[in-house]
Amino acid sequence: MTMIRRFGLLLAALAVVLPGPARAFWEYGHETVAAIALADVRPTTRLAIRRLLRAAPLLETPTCPARTLAEASVWPDCVKTLGPRFSYAASWHYQDVDICKPFALKPACRDGNCVSAQITRNLALLKDRAVPVRERLMALIFVVHFVGDLHQPLHAGEHDDAGGNRVRAGYGIAAGRINLHMVWDGYLAERAISTPPAGAAGLLAAATPAERAAMAAGSVEDWSRENWEVARDAVYAPVIADPCGAEPARVQLDEARIRAAIPVLRAQVLRGGLRLARLLDEALG
Repeated sequence: MTMIRRFGLLLAALAVVLPGPARAFWEYGHETVAAIALADVRPTTRLAIRRLLRAAPLLETPTCPARTLAEASVWPDCVKTLGPRFSYAASWHYQDVDICKPFALKPACRDGNCVSAQITRNLALLKDRAVPVRERLMALIFVVHFVGDLHQPLHAGEHDDAGGNRVRAGYGIAAGRINLHMVWDGYLAERAISTPPAGAAGLLAAATPAERAAMAAGSVEDWSRENWEVARDAVYAPVIADPCGAEPARVQLDEARIRAAIPVLRAQVLRGGLRLARLLDEALG
């Protein structure tokens, strides 16, 4: 078990008793999206990724390594601990598109400060061979992480509640200072990805080539709309009778609701990995 994985499990345990928002998709979600993408890209793309990752020392973030795509997938969260150095990227991990209004991406992405706009921006930097290697490496890292973020539904849609961070939640027998965002970021992601067939290989094996191709299709805006719909229909609707009314004091995900949500989140992770692979092939293949 890697040090990053141990840290992710420690965060999951501490979240029951400690306040504060969860990290995006925690480690397991991001690492699995990255693993699916790495398995699905062309060999030439895989080689280009490895060449870029060799430049990781240029980032000068020894406490936040990026030597592998798994490490790179959580680097944008790790560097939040480094103070103001990377604070410019704080708003790039999500987009607050209101589930109670018609889908509108532009108001949530003013000046490009949202996750979908930053996927597009960093993909362009990654494609440009004239960009210095350090900046291309950072672009690779951001694309990998932000595609994962976009497929965590509460990074793509919400209703004036900080992406579910202000909605207190119970998750099975777990209680304490948990919120709805934490559930979908961590607890449910851990359970869904580890449900057999587990991990990146299990998720890939569960889909036919035709299904994978269909999942990988579309644009970043298409994916934004789809994930906004998942937030509305699969995150809020099952636990809040009127998601567009008064904010509930607390919601509860019992075992039946958890089981119903597992295939939803498994599909999200698989879509994220396959779409990331397609973008990386377009940029580096």
